[in-house]
Amino acid sequence: MSSAVPEATPLQQARIRQLIPHAGPMCLLDRATFWDDTRIRCEASSHLDPDNPLRHRGVLRAVTGIEYAAQAIALHGALAQAAAPAHAGYLVSVREASCKATALDAARGHLKIEAERLMGDGTHAIYAFALRAAGVALLSGRATVISR
Repeated sequence: MSSAVPEATPLQQARIRQLIPHAGPMCLLDRATFWDDTRIRCEASSHLDPDNPLRHRGVLRAVTGIEYAAQAIALHGALAQAAAPAHAGYLVSVREASCKATALDAARGHLKIEAERLMGDGTHAIYAFALRAAGVALLSGRATVISR
């Protein structure tokens, strides 16, 4: 895996789209600003897009932040596999989810998505994740992913 990446050289969305299976407007992340062996930080502005595919009745509920976290986790996994063939990954559980807001689209500025691998091996991992905007906590929890 790449070692820490300086904030001045983020991984942009075009490259992210090559590394995760999310296409078109479902690729929610704008950039990865940092990653190392256990952590990744990403940013997104798609929560402000009126055509965001996760909107329901015109609102982007805070719980949809789990998808933002899942994409950051998928990107972290893809970066870890840079020298190996990519594996399909699946989100199998979310625990201790805590929403501090009702909607993501009410948050101004970029979403900051952070994920940290707490444990895992080549086939499964548990990550802690958090979403913030303008320094305000929006959503946090833990996610378990498996790959095949």
